[in-house]
Amino acid sequence: MSIFAETLIKNREIMRLKSCMLMCSLFMASLASASNFASDSFKTKSGKELIITFIKHGSLMLTYDNHSIQVDPVSEYADYTTFPKADIILITHEHGDHLDPKAIQAVEKSGTEIIANENSQKKLGKGKMTGKQKAVRAGVIVVLLSAAVVAVPAYNTTPGRDKYHPRHRDNGYILTFDGLRVYIAGDTEDIPEMKDLKDIDIAFLPVNQPYTMTVPQAAKAAKMFSPKILYPYHYGDTKIGELKDALKGSGIDVRIRELQ
Repeated sequence: MSIFAETLIKNREIMRLKSCMLMCSLFMASLASASNFASDSFKTKSGKELIITFIKHGSLMLTYDNHSIQVDPVSEYADYTTFPKADIILITHEHGDHLDPKAIQAVEKSGTEIIANENSQKKLGKGKMTGKQKAVRAGVIVVLLSAAVVAVPAYNTTPGRDKYHPRHRDNGYILTFDGLRVYIAGDTEDIPEMKDLKDIDIAFLPVNQPYTMTVPQAAKAAKMFSPKILYPYHYGDTKIGELKDALKGSGIDVRIRELQ
């Protein structure tokens, strides 16, 4: 190999390394911009770290293996222009406190996968599943980057409340990171499908009557599948400490964060 060729290869490698370092620096800077929000970290079975950032209401950010996942990003709750660009955006349903095109635009980049229920996909005019222009329906599994995402049902069951979240319309999601399973319920009541949930490590359940669950309903829902850790979210003015009391002795670690 000529000296010219060796030099060219070395220069290309240097440029590649500099580019990787720049991308990592930008990603870490974006994470620092979101650091004013509380977060918890968890280890997967291989020792990798999953960080869950609690933004507000139904909005969350999950960071894993240098990838960012946004759940129901809404501009009212945060300045999403300061957040890392998302590799995956999950939308549970089309209500304005969960679906915000402005926030989605702020964190979207080329290649971002948007997973949404059908109505949200129609409102956005996009929503991909494994590269196809279609909405994700409950029960469909999508493997993206380092996460497996399963869409599951979310709906109201109490008579008169089904107008808020009718059956067969909205999504919850189960995400699996190297064996660590996270359930994000979306807007739902204690539906019977929760009995089918298995090996959930971390769960997010909404607790704000009349739109989602009462405290007793949330306690019943948690006991259906017994997550190791439960975060009540989307709880508004609910006296959320009562849920912790209701689950004493259940073995479920109830953690309260600022997620009104």
